[in-house]
Amino acid sequence: MTEPLVYELSSPGRIGVSLPELDVDPATLPPSLLREDLPLPELSESDVVRHFLRLSQMNFAVDKGFYPLGSCTMKYNPKVNEDAARLPGFGFVHPLQDPETAQGCLALMHQLQLWLCEISGMAAVSLQPSAGAQGELTGVLIMRAYHHARGESDRRRMLIPNSAHGTNPASVAMAGMEAVEVPSDRHGNVDLEALHTLCDGTVAGLMLTNPNTLGLFEENILDVAEAVHSCGGLLYGDGANLNALLGVVRPGDLGFDLMHFNLHKTFSTPHGGGGPGSGPVGVSEKLADFLPSPVVKILEEGGEEEPPLFGLTTPAQSIGRMRAFHGNFGILVRAYVYIRMLGAAGLRRVSENAVLNANYLRALLKDTYTIPYARNCMHEFVAEGRFADAPGIGAIDIAKRLMDYGMHPPTVMFPLIVHDALMIEPTETESKQMLDAFADAMKKIAAEARANPELLHEAPHNAPVGRLDEVRAAKQPVLTRRA
Repeated sequence: MTEPLVYELSSPGRIGVSLPELDVDPATLPPSLLREDLPLPELSESDVVRHFLRLSQMNFAVDKGFYPLGSCTMKYNPKVNEDAARLPGFGFVHPLQDPETAQGCLALMHQLQLWLCEISGMAAVSLQPSAGAQGELTGVLIMRAYHHARGESDRRRMLIPNSAHGTNPASVAMAGMEAVEVPSDRHGNVDLEALHTLCDGTVAGLMLTNPNTLGLFEENILDVAEAVHSCGGLLYGDGANLNALLGVVRPGDLGFDLMHFNLHKTFSTPHGGGGPGSGPVGVSEKLADFLPSPVVKILEEGGEEEPPLFGLTTPAQSIGRMRAFHGNFGILVRAYVYIRMLGAAGLRRVSENAVLNANYLRALLKDTYTIPYARNCMHEFVAEGRFADAPGIGAIDIAKRLMDYGMHPPTVMFPLIVHDALMIEPTETESKQMLDAFADAMKKIAAEARANPELLHEAPHNAPVGRLDEVRAAKQPVLTRRA
């Protein structure tokens, strides 16, 4: 039986709130705000609560089950982070209040900047960008500003490996620059010979994800950095896969000049469905003056009895603001708590366990699914979602069928250099029992693909909705109750 929509439960005169009597004269709303053609539902509180709870239970979430979404690090989010972010001093702070009245918040932001510098090997950090993609754009704008300041505005070509995230070329295009693809070699690394051929005086830099979206560490990273730097370019690090490196290696020590962080992935904030996110950018010393504003600084050093005075400053050659106010503050609080709770040793264990879990899954599945690069992976790996003896089955079919086993599908059809790609990232927070259950489900699906392919073609069978036309849903969304 189909549950009624909340609008269909409306009954004249039913209300869900009781407001006190006005102790001031009522104001008349402007006519422009009144719409007679907008029949708002009249509902009780219980009607509304049940409706939205029912909707929430139809959605999948990392708190409900396994979420192996490759390159997105959908790990369990400790609830202590949520408690801290909801403390009144953090939850009710206003970005327009006098900085002297928000010293605790600024102190937290300043410490987080320092920690991100230490984790990454960068010299300075801005917490401004709202998410990873905006962090990328910020990095490209910093690179462009740096070259312009040196009188090298003809550096407009950005080198991007074909194993990069799809947002990299989009960020380059938004900054008015040209994206140039760099091929991968047979081991999944950047093709050094091709890179040397492309490096010249028109190159602004190289955007590199390490580990890349194949889940592989760039074995020639020092040679890559040298090649880019030798032609005057900068090396940008896409921090989406930092979950594999915490406490083990610092991107700055590998030759990266700047990078963004995904606080909502690596440092544990619930995300998905478009947000929330936070994409701080870290830079080397020579790029610090170009960071977006504001950056938190100590304005006056404290004494034995007086704490330091924190304030917001603008770097000398700043590219300006990337968003309103001072960054996505609630996410900053969660990242601060996550780092503070784990400490240096704990952060290293995060990466060690993430890499261990991914390699364990890879070993369980390598005899069932083709894994194109025969190397130990980092925090994720990519398998082919197709079988020679089941020609009608593809990655989409496998992903949809996995939903019937109560697990979220991995990233599919990406990276594009792997046919019918299944990009699987178990994260560090999953148990061996869960990994075994996932591998068992994947093996059963492979057997079903051969014995009963229609079972996969028609999946999912027990989800709230069946298989949707995803292209049409993206291009022609229905955003109201009635089409």
